[in-house]
Amino acid sequence: MIIMVCGMRDAHNIHEVSQLGIDWIGLDFQAKSERYVSQISSCAGIIPDYSSLSDLSSNEPSQQSKRPILCGVFADDMPQNIVTRVFNFKLDIVQLNGEESMVMVNNLRHTLDPDIHAGIKIMKRLVITKREDIEKYKEYEDGIDYFLFDIQNNSNDWSVLKAYDGKVPFLVSGNIGTEEADEIKRFTHPQFYGISINEKFETAPAVKDVTLLKDFLEKTR
Repeated sequence: MIIMVCGMRDAHNIHEVSQLGIDWIGLDFQAKSERYVSQISSCAGIIPDYSSLSDLSSNEPSQQSKRPILCGVFADDMPQNIVTRVFNFKLDIVQLNGEESMVMVNNLRHTLDPDIHAGIKIMKRLVITKREDIEKYKEYEDGIDYFLFDIQNNSNDWSVLKAYDGKVPFLVSGNIGTEEADEIKRFTHPQFYGISINEKFETAPAVKDVTLLKDFLEKTR
C-alpha cells in the first residue's frame, strides 16, 4: 500500500518524514492553500523561477536512492505553470484537483512526456460524498494513471468505494488519521493502491508530526 504525505513544504521536515519510508510526498501548488509551496524569483524574466526545495528535488545519485516520489498538487492552473513546476521541482506525478477537462489532461501529458519528464504520471482527484459520485471516474479513466477518491461524507464511510468498477488504481484521502488505521487494514478492493494523509498529522500547517506518522505506519504496515 502506497502512503502519500501531502501538504508538505519545509525541507527539513520532508527529510525527516522521508526517513520513515514514506512512498510519496505531496507538494501543494494551489495558490490559496495555507500549505502552498512557493518558488523563489530568479530575478530574470527569461529564466524560470527555481525551486525553494532544491535539495529535495536533487537527482544526484547519493540523494536519488532515498528520494520519495514527488507529487505536485494543482487545481485549474495554467498548463505553463504546471510545466514549470514539474521541471523545477522534478515532479514525478501531477495531481489535478479542479475541473480539468480530458482535453486539458491529454494536452498536458503530451507537453510533459517525453520532453520535460518522460513517463510522468497524472492523478485526478474526485470528491466523493455519496455512492453516485464514483461514476465521475468514467470521464477520466482513459487518460489518467491514478484516481484520488477524496471521501467527504459525514461518517467517513469507505464502503461507497465498492461501487468503483474501473481499471485505474486509486488512492483514498479525506480526514484520515491514526484512528482510521484498523479500517485501512480491513479495506479491500482490487484497484486500491494507497492513501493520502495530511492535516491530521500536523503540528502546524504544512508541518508533519514525525512521531505520529511513525506510529501510524507501524499500525498500517
